[in-house]
Amino acid sequence: METQVLSRKPYPTDVSDDEWACVAPYLTLMTPEAPQRVYDLREVFNALRWIVHTGAPWRYLPGDLPPWQTVYQQTRRWLDAGVFETMAHDLRELLRGAAGRDPQPTAVIFDSATRQSTPESGHRAGYDGYKRRTGSKIHAAVDTLGHLLALLVTPADAQDREQVAALAEAVQEATGQTVELGFVDQGYTGERAETAAAKHGIRLEVVKLPEAKRGFVLLPRRWAVERSFAWMARCRRLAKDYERLPEVVAGLHFLAFVTLMLHRLVTTVAQSP
Repeated sequence: METQVLSRKPYPTDVSDDEWACVAPYLTLMTPEAPQRVYDLREVFNALRWIVHTGAPWRYLPGDLPPWQTVYQQTRRWLDAGVFETMAHDLRELLRGAAGRDPQPTAVIFDSATRQSTPESGHRAGYDGYKRRTGSKIHAAVDTLGHLLALLVTPADAQDREQVAALAEAVQEATGQTVELGFVDQGYTGERAETAAAKHGIRLEVVKLPEAKRGFVLLPRRWAVERSFAWMARCRRLAKDYERLPEVVAGLHFLAFVTLMLHRLVTTVAQSP
């Protein structure tokens, strides 16, 4: 069956030629000549980036992009194969090397953010009493440059300190057991969280707010993860929890970071002498 390439005007979210050269080997789960493929894989990836950036429902894909059913099915294949996590980890190593850092970090920052639930995600939502919001909680671990290492999705009533063991395990798996220190806020205090992190070779250091503060206070180290959440907010699909499955939420967050890191890597290479 011949692959269909749609003729259209480019969208701002389209992947560039240099970016596509980087990601195509990860996304090609079958040979380009496979008879099952009807639409060009690059166009399918462009459609997925459009959805994540604009926040539109699957069925609202523009008519000059592949059908939403095709895009959704291929997205689930990519998510099940973990390609976006793999891409994010490889891009992180390249960007750290370009910044003069070791490929793998020795310190990370843990934090969480609550996302409002929607009718699609309401069946697994919880109530966050501190934020006064019903929804899901995104637990993230980033390196000191803000690159995503691990991410968990739980109901919003889940305690941050209860996720330390899973986050620490995922971080060490992604980095090859190189992380020694984790910066956290006061939501991670307690012997249980310290013990859970220590089992995976990570020592937690709580970065506390000043006793007397007025307005916004920039905290050492922890500002990096807050900036990472701000980067995620550029993708409107991540502003709320629009997905039925938590693994889709996690996968789309990794895709958002892949998009940001790809642009940064291509820009860095273009500016290098």
